[in-house]
Amino acid sequence: MVMFATLATFVVLLVLSLPIVFALGAAGVVGLLVAGLPLEQLGSTLVTASQSWVLLAIPSFVFAGSLMERAGMSTALVELARALVGWVRGGLGMSVIVVSYFFSDICGSKMAEVSALGSALMPPLKRAGYRPEDAASLIAAGTAMGMLVPPAIFMIVISAVTNQSAVALFLAGFIPAAVIGGCLCVLVLIQAHLLGWPKDARLSLSRLWTALKGAAVPLVIPVVILGGFYLGAFTATEAGAIVALYALLAAKFYYRNVTWMQVLHLAYEAGVLTGVVVFLLAVATIFQYLMGLSGMPEFLGWMLGPLESRPWLFLTGVALMTLLFGMVLEGLPAAVVLIPVVFPIATKIGIHPVHFDIVQTAAVGIGLFTPPLGVGLLMALRFADDISVTRHARAYWPYLLALFVGLMVIICVPELSLFLPRSAGLIR
Repeated sequence: MVMFATLATFVVLLVLSLPIVFALGAAGVVGLLVAGLPLEQLGSTLVTASQSWVLLAIPSFVFAGSLMERAGMSTALVELARALVGWVRGGLGMSVIVVSYFFSDICGSKMAEVSALGSALMPPLKRAGYRPEDAASLIAAGTAMGMLVPPAIFMIVISAVTNQSAVALFLAGFIPAAVIGGCLCVLVLIQAHLLGWPKDARLSLSRLWTALKGAAVPLVIPVVILGGFYLGAFTATEAGAIVALYALLAAKFYYRNVTWMQVLHLAYEAGVLTGVVVFLLAVATIFQYLMGLSGMPEFLGWMLGPLESRPWLFLTGVALMTLLFGMVLEGLPAAVVLIPVVFPIATKIGIHPVHFDIVQTAAVGIGLFTPPLGVGLLMALRFADDISVTRHARAYWPYLLALFVGLMVIICVPELSLFLPRSAGLIR
């Protein structure tokens, strides 16, 4: 009865277009009242759930990503990607995948990444003869892959939800992202020959050298993040502060195209987004408590029980559930509502926590760009002359297939996720 009343309230409020965070909070209050529990528990739970040190990394990374995008670092990375792979057939399309990998290291927000890549890459893709639906597919698939490249906000939140090291998750994401990126690049090569996509430019060492010099400033960040985490030089929170300071110095003293008023506005937006994320995480804790009280973990354990004998099947089933949550509720609600319920079952059957978190991160990334409701996909379509979801889906299904193939490789080969954090001594 408690869970029925909670879920019914949540669904009704979503249908009425109430923001998810308030729908979760109201559903939690209704659940507490139906269960006869004191409402004082709401306040104490909100405070406790928001007191996580790793969450301090969110405003730093969001501020740094927004500042770098405003300064124009995404343009430099686009030129580097085009110089690297533009000489092959379909090279401009492949450069979208490459720059998505680079830019994800800078931008913590997927929506900001879609906006930056859409504005920077959509016009040249159209001029080169790519159909709007193909251009949107490339940007959507590349950004979905980039979910695994730190410093994604989702990784920070899921590390807090599952009580894992954010640094371990950051390191664990690099290789799986490259695997999915490789699957997408193979697809682009095939599509280029089938659809007659042109070469972007001839191979030119001088152009590559010029592009490398232009992108040297933003490329420092992935080197610092990967090297610092691997060597244990700093935590995720400290890394956020370092990247934010570097972004500020680069924008003000190298690019010199961002005013102090713009810096303050970006800092304000980063603070607002952080408040939303922390409030969502805190409110969802009540929801999780009520799910545990009503026996939802046991029910999911029973439902997923037949898959427990094969961990890869279990991970696949949970990943599909997470993907659907990510498509309907966006990424963060999927992390704070579903994953805490399923995570104990995964660890009980021997799935490594870091591997589990990486698989769910990849699934949420795909869900954000899955038709018809993926919010990231809908934003990408805005840059493609607002083509309809139905028209786009006919061109997008090969990219979804490539993303699923990459996801299955990650699921079936756990060492792809565990190699870097294990070699850095962060996990066993």
